[in-house]
Amino acid sequence: MHIPDGFIDIPTSAAFGTLALAGTAIALKKAKTEVDDRTAPMAGLTAVFIFAVQMLNFPVAAGTSGHLLGGALAMVLVGPYAASLAITVVLGVQALLFADGGLTALGLNVFNLSVIAVLVSFLVFKLMVKLLPKTKSAIPLAAGIAAFVSVPLSASAFTLQYAIGGNGTAPVETVLIAMLSTHLLIGIGEAVITMLTVSAILASRSDLVYGWSRKEVSLEIRS
Repeated sequence: MHIPDGFIDIPTSAAFGTLALAGTAIALKKAKTEVDDRTAPMAGLTAVFIFAVQMLNFPVAAGTSGHLLGGALAMVLVGPYAASLAITVVLGVQALLFADGGLTALGLNVFNLSVIAVLVSFLVFKLMVKLLPKTKSAIPLAAGIAAFVSVPLSASAFTLQYAIGGNGTAPVETVLIAMLSTHLLIGIGEAVITMLTVSAILASRSDLVYGWSRKEVSLEIRS
């Protein structure tokens, strides 16, 4: 999912880099509503966890492999704005220190993984929370569904970028089919990892999970 240098032309990379920069600026401004002295360490730990897990690949099909994108997981744990910043930091470190994703393509990767993946997962998660029972056990399921949906839609964003300024010779239709078919399978792995992780944290420190701790709790006054 990490786009290398030269795969998308410079004008397209610059355009989506500008959109990614705008999204990051909004996240910086809004994250103060999600992060405080209690939740700030959680945001840092989330970024470290996603960085580590993204280094691990699991086989998908036909010799391809995938790894956790982390947008939905981070969003459920620390909120959409803090999640976007956490993923952006991870992508920056990967590009600068590990050559995982090109420097000229950093804006493309941030747009796809920090903006689109987080935004889509947030919208799907909120919808699932409304539809599913209002219980703690429903949160991991909602998170898993959000994670599954966010992966192929992020892949579709790459296909759009390729259609606009791709330097490859493959037809756009072929790229779209290949990306969706592969990332639907990756989405299953993403959903499983997200559900297990959210379930584990809910079981031990549910107050640190944004997707649950921000629930309104009705108070009962007893005499």
